[in-house]
Amino acid sequence: MLVTSKELLEIAKKEKFAIPAANFFDSSSARAYVKTAERLNKPLILAFAQGHMTRLSLEESAVIGGFYAKNASVPVVLHLDHGQDEEVIKKAIDLGFSSVMIDASQDVYEENVRRSKVIADYAHKFGVSVEAEIGHVGSGTSNEFEETTQSIYTEVEQAEKFAKETGVDSLAVSIGTAHGQYKGEPKISFERLNEIHEQVTIPLVLHGGSSSGDDNLAKCAKGGIAKINIFTDFCLAATKAIYSKQYEDIFEQREAEEQAIEKTLEHYYKVFGTKEITI
Repeated sequence: MLVTSKELLEIAKKEKFAIPAANFFDSSSARAYVKTAERLNKPLILAFAQGHMTRLSLEESAVIGGFYAKNASVPVVLHLDHGQDEEVIKKAIDLGFSSVMIDASQDVYEENVRRSKVIADYAHKFGVSVEAEIGHVGSGTSNEFEETTQSIYTEVEQAEKFAKETGVDSLAVSIGTAHGQYKGEPKISFERLNEIHEQVTIPLVLHGGSSSGDDNLAKCAKGGIAKINIFTDFCLAATKAIYSKQYEDIFEQREAEEQAIEKTLEHYYKVFGTKEITI
């Protein structure tokens, strides 16, 4: 069942759990995510990042993601992750994405507000939910971004003002995580999360969930984060499966990859405390 992120995240915010946003990069990964969600009867945010358009076109992702979302027995959001170009975001809406992210987090505040509001105004005409980012979640070694960037923590007053000025439906905040793979465990500022949660009325989103630590993520889910993005850990699990044995053929190998992805998503459903949602 294809739904919007606004529908799911408002429930998650109220009931204090998080929904995983899993980035797919081909039909196999999309199928593994949705298959797991259906087996566990859990909601899912099926995400496709603009940065992956070198591997899969936006049109292809809309067909693949749309097929699995619409035919799923559970609520599934087809979400454009880290949309940085207005024309790409609008095209995603035209192609049937039910949720989009405008990532202007590296722009100055005023420009971030302007660009995010333009997308929110446009998307809402079509009933599409919008996510934006204030502060900046940096990136280390990653398949989603071309360059490494440093994190900039989200300021509480700025986040509250941003949400009101843009009219977006959810807000990604920076509290200590980073995209991609990094060494050690991040130091998440739960104090900052609590302050933002108290002041910002719309659902909050956490990017860079991979390698952030189960205890940290569980605490984030209970502390006001309604959506947590995971990608790198799926890639690492699939890669580990590939090199774990000698397969008879490509089909056996792909089956092992999907099983590894499914197991990883099942793990994060438990960590996030994700509940069943009926719409």
